[in-house]
Amino acid sequence: MKQFFLTMLGVFAGLVAFFIVLPIAALLFFAAAASASKPATPAHTVLELDLREGLTDQQPTNPFAAFGGSGLSVIHIVDTLAQAEKDASVKVLLVRAPEGGMTPAAADEVRQAIHRFRASGKTVIAHSQGFMPVGAVVSSYMVAASADQLWLQNTANFQATGLASDSLFLGRAFQKYGVQAEFEQRYEYKNAVNEYTQSDYTGPHREAMVAWMTSIYDSALANTARDRKTTPEALKAVIEAGPYSAEQALSLKLVDKIGQVEEAEAAAKAKAGKDAKIVAFGDYASMQGARNGSGKSAIAIVGGEGAIMTGRGQSASPFGSGSDIRSDDTAKAIYDAIEDKAVKAIVFRVSSPGGSPEASEQILAAVRAAKAAGKPVVVSMGAYAASGGYWISSEADWIVAQPSTLTGSIGVFGGKFVLADALGRFGLDMRGLSVGGDYADAFSPVQGFDQAQRAAFAASMDRVYEEFVVRVSTGRKLPVERVREIAKGRVWTGAQAKELGLVDELGGLNEAVIKARQLANIPTSESVRFKRFPTPQSPWEALASAFGASGQAAEAMVSVGQVMGDPAAQAVLNRVEADRMRSRGAVVLADQPAF
Repeated sequence: MKQFFLTMLGVFAGLVAFFIVLPIAALLFFAAAASASKPATPAHTVLELDLREGLTDQQPTNPFAAFGGSGLSVIHIVDTLAQAEKDASVKVLLVRAPEGGMTPAAADEVRQAIHRFRASGKTVIAHSQGFMPVGAVVSSYMVAASADQLWLQNTANFQATGLASDSLFLGRAFQKYGVQAEFEQRYEYKNAVNEYTQSDYTGPHREAMVAWMTSIYDSALANTARDRKTTPEALKAVIEAGPYSAEQALSLKLVDKIGQVEEAEAAAKAKAGKDAKIVAFGDYASMQGARNGSGKSAIAIVGGEGAIMTGRGQSASPFGSGSDIRSDDTAKAIYDAIEDKAVKAIVFRVSSPGGSPEASEQILAAVRAAKAAGKPVVVSMGAYAASGGYWISSEADWIVAQPSTLTGSIGVFGGKFVLADALGRFGLDMRGLSVGGDYADAFSPVQGFDQAQRAAFAASMDRVYEEFVVRVSTGRKLPVERVREIAKGRVWTGAQAKELGLVDELGGLNEAVIKARQLANIPTSESVRFKRFPTPQSPWEALASAFGASGQAAEAMVSVGQVMGDPAAQAVLNRVEADRMRSRGAVVLADQPAF
């Protein structure tokens, strides 16, 4: 019967591939063919960058991932604006600012790219339809304020009055419904566990959250004040006294002009010159292609975004924009860069809240191999490089982070949920059987840890923690005792981490490339090529990966349900991924604020 259902699922997946996926692949093929014959960029171009749909950190290697999101990434924006700086046809950049918060580190990097574009002598105009009090809205305002002109729609409100983050605590609900959360954490600042066991912030949890939020807020204020030609103190006093109407925001010099986006577009076109045309950012990027550079020497750009897990298969879904860092894939990408004779240095772009210690160690071993082969490794941290994300970064030759990158979280947690009592209240009786040693059913949801199991599990947590500390001590050349002082699972911003010696430099991918050139002794007068690892998949490789084995039929069905917007399918997929992570026992995973 089981085989029958697997076969039917395989047939279903095949039908989906034929009727849905193949037409999509065909569209991609014809779109790629058509792009070869696209006209050149108009002589007077206004490049429109729309940030309202959200950003990933990196471009996915899966060609179908664009169907699951906006298709824009931070690295994509950095690379494309670098090309636009030198393109004489691009006269003006028009930025559509998001109404809610941006991920703070992403905002830092986009702002820096905008500044480099302006430094080339070109104009930037930003338009906002309001700044709502959602997440890190101060970061969105910071990006918009980096323009030469900031427009606000007449009916919009200016509500960027601070920074907010919410946590959902399940402790009382679990107690009420009989769910027993049995976890170990190393140590008191490893706060992911608290949401399962507490009903409010603990002292260390609150302390750490307020500290990194204040660091992000102060950084955004300082950057915005610099761009708006005021002081951080004056800007803080003004915005915290809000919210404001558009007219009030204008009178307080928080914005430069009031008007509809069509008026801002007209102003941008007038600035660009006669017969100016607006070109969407994605279309321009497609015309330009990847920024590959030239020269005999190459710098490898190795990407990794998402939770760190063992195995292969980068994308969490064949058709979604979500991704994870698979240790086999990422380690292989680094080894491929090592074996490429043209590659003189490696920039490892990390944007991850952490994950499996085993997967993290596999990737770190590849970093060590690159260094042993004489190829310097520079880590460029994105939105997060915390916990396992810091583990894989810790032994690089140089670490670059944005002031608002969330990093550190040197610690570990693990455990299980005991569900038998909760299910019993609904007439569901869960029972377990095991053979072998006492630890065989240690992670059974039927009963809690017994004393011996708890001791053994706690010992494993201690081992992982000490291994983490040793790697940080080795990589950062810090005494072990000093690492223990600044670890304890605490999350730091990049600015805080630099003061602690966990980060070498503040900046983004651009600064990491510059440092990689220096470490590889490539003269500044010499051009370099960029080689990206892992290489992007073709549509057919992505299809083969998604539908190549009948045993994956169930996952394929769930993934297709995700494409069609089925919330039940999405819930199943999320549960599967969560179970995979929990089944590892120990997890080096940091909190992820909901920005």
